[in-house]
Amino acid sequence: MKHFKDNITSSELAERALFHLKYSRGKDLSAATPFDKMSCFSHAVRDMAVDGFIATQKQYLEQDVRRVNYLSMEYLIGKMLENNMYALGIVDKSFEALKSLGISVEEVLKHDVEAGLGNGGLGRLAACYLDSLATKELPAFGYGIRYEHGIFKQEFDHGWQRERPDEWLALGYPWEIIRPEYTLPVCVYGRVKKNFTPGRGASDVWEDWQMFEAVPYDVPIIGYGVNTVNMLRLWKSQPAEGFRLDVFNQGDYVRAVEEKNWAENVTKVLYPSDYTYAGKELRLIQEYFLASCSVRDIIRRYRKNHSDFKRFAEKNVIQLNDTHPTLAVVELMRVLHDEERIPWDKAWDITVNTFCYTNHTLLAEALEKWTVDLMQRVLPRHTQIIFEINHRFLQQVELDYPGDGELMHKVSLIEEGTHKQVRMANLCVVASSKVNGVSALHSELLRKNTMPEFDKIYPGKFCNVTNGITHRRWLLKANPELSALITDKIGDDWKKDLSLLEKFQAFAQDKKVQKRFMEIKKEKKKALCKTIRETTGVLVSPDSIFDVQIKRLHMYKRQLLDAMHIIYLYQQIKANPKIKMQPRTFIFAAKAAPAYLTAKSVIKLINSMAAVINNDVDVAGRLKVVFLPDYNVSLAEKIIPAADISEQISTAGLEASGTGNMKLSLNGALTVGTWDGANIEIAQHVGEENIFIFGHRTEELAELRLKGYNPWSYVEKSAGLKAVIEAIRDNVFDPSQPDLFKDLYKDITEHGDYYFYLADFEPYVQCQEKVSKLYAKESAWAEMAILNVSRMGWFSSDRSIQDYCDEIWHLERTPIGTD
Repeated sequence: MKHFKDNITSSELAERALFHLKYSRGKDLSAATPFDKMSCFSHAVRDMAVDGFIATQKQYLEQDVRRVNYLSMEYLIGKMLENNMYALGIVDKSFEALKSLGISVEEVLKHDVEAGLGNGGLGRLAACYLDSLATKELPAFGYGIRYEHGIFKQEFDHGWQRERPDEWLALGYPWEIIRPEYTLPVCVYGRVKKNFTPGRGASDVWEDWQMFEAVPYDVPIIGYGVNTVNMLRLWKSQPAEGFRLDVFNQGDYVRAVEEKNWAENVTKVLYPSDYTYAGKELRLIQEYFLASCSVRDIIRRYRKNHSDFKRFAEKNVIQLNDTHPTLAVVELMRVLHDEERIPWDKAWDITVNTFCYTNHTLLAEALEKWTVDLMQRVLPRHTQIIFEINHRFLQQVELDYPGDGELMHKVSLIEEGTHKQVRMANLCVVASSKVNGVSALHSELLRKNTMPEFDKIYPGKFCNVTNGITHRRWLLKANPELSALITDKIGDDWKKDLSLLEKFQAFAQDKKVQKRFMEIKKEKKKALCKTIRETTGVLVSPDSIFDVQIKRLHMYKRQLLDAMHIIYLYQQIKANPKIKMQPRTFIFAAKAAPAYLTAKSVIKLINSMAAVINNDVDVAGRLKVVFLPDYNVSLAEKIIPAADISEQISTAGLEASGTGNMKLSLNGALTVGTWDGANIEIAQHVGEENIFIFGHRTEELAELRLKGYNPWSYVEKSAGLKAVIEAIRDNVFDPSQPDLFKDLYKDITEHGDYYFYLADFEPYVQCQEKVSKLYAKESAWAEMAILNVSRMGWFSSDRSIQDYCDEIWHLERTPIGTD
């Protein structure tokens, strides 16, 4: 099929860039700043995407296709310019166009804007899925929030994390298209009263609400090598009445903009701190904001082809990416029942057949709950609807399982107690036609341990779709040298179908391929050395093992266990400065939630260790510790191709899946991991002999906990472990503050070591000794790394999306023509 980008030439691209420089930026090349150059060229590339976008939306409308609407609080889409060049197949033409204009490619790509729309794996997964949906030519819309400041920009101050605003929108964002004509009202607060209508009886009416508005911004999502261009619609909050001139003229300048400030706060930052009541209220409003305007936008689009709601569920799937968008369920019920006057049972049938839910966690703390008092204050009518859903649901449970009060207590949408709470995960399960976990183990534990009562009530509702990653960003873009090596050996069909990557394993023992593979790894490590030096001032050797742990900082992910291993190695050197040790560079990158003080202490500990170890003459370069600040997609694209070791060491049974493990393995890093999340499936695909698995398994930890886990018993058996935890307790890295890490010490000792650091310490150390021995054998290491790369095809997000289509969404491929 002919593609809309086939006829573009490098000179035409250059002309488009100059056009936008003049008419969008109001400059010529002599006056253009680096940002101007990036912006005008981005607009030139975006023009091509718009051609496809218009054709795609037109065909979807004309064919009245079934669509998936993906609702997520996060989208870590990364920088878009180079990624879009790859998708459009115009990388060479783009570089030629920039060269003809005398513009540095590196300068343009450096100034591309990284959207501040997410924090961790949840957002990156959503971005990968949008990419795959477009590439597989599937009708899809993403819905999210246009955060003004994202999560935060991370800096270190004397080793402590400090949060600064992420001003990613300060100079504008070239990939977005504002759609003010689709602005929607959003209402909160108010009260509910009974309204009596002749012939209809009593109905509940929501009134006296406070209204603000949602303005949509569209970001095109370009399919790789196809004409499909889907859409990510991001909502920005604004006041319904922005400026009170009458109040201003009376001299009350603060109150004149009070409503404006309140409304704009809703989309200021991702996940406002919920340590205060005001923070909780703002976060709830933020979640409802996404749910309300997305549901109304879906309905608006549906109405273009339909005059009633009989086929709404047939034409729409709404996929909830975790519990944050759960209120979309209640909002759809409110619109159908209150506004469209559809009887409750019919409205509920439409709702259940529309929604699907992806669960991302087994941690009780992450299964969202909102107090009924807060919900009633912010959303009084929605609270009524939730209670009605619960009432009808529990009536059915009582009919099906008479007298089982314990079952009803566990599955109720309302958690009883001093302060009643709405269980959002329970609401998701009750209101969805399908519920999926994100790895085989996670889905099994979700069904058997976390929600066995729901699995009993709804047999067949739970299923699994293991997460995936888009190789187009994480291999083609992030590691073009390795991509070229693969293409040279097996052709380029693998770029569209990652399962074909398995052909590359035939070269795992080829000495020339091994040599080139290790040369590429060395080149990537040298590039990362430069980044580390520029960012932190630390000099590291590319000949050392690059031991990498990059992910959101949480105690269950166990960055502290990695730090404990470093302390162990350092103490070995101090005890015997002449000891032979394989040089290692430990590379961390992670953000801790602003209110997560324990996680912040781990960051401080690692930075304190780095300050001492990196400058200790006894160490003599055998150990280096680096904590790179402000982890984001762009930094990940530099670290991942350079990594030798991928640390995936979460407490078994607590990591839902992970996707960093997939990206790192795809780039030839060997996994050191627990039998947890997608590590299990990686081991099954690459072979257990090609991965380093250690530690207690989920069932073993459950048995330990049942018998009464005693962390001190492990300390008593290990002098090395005892010395490590005492070093943390006494803060040997900064004796002037001896009590600084006492709370960390207590967490892993006196407070019960909830995440089993001490139980897994010795197995972890022994596993790392095997890693060091293998690294000394370059050919064996290269062979294992190549086998990891070649056997990662199953972990493509294209496969994940196909699983969603087959098991849950039932979408039809819709190729886009060019006429």
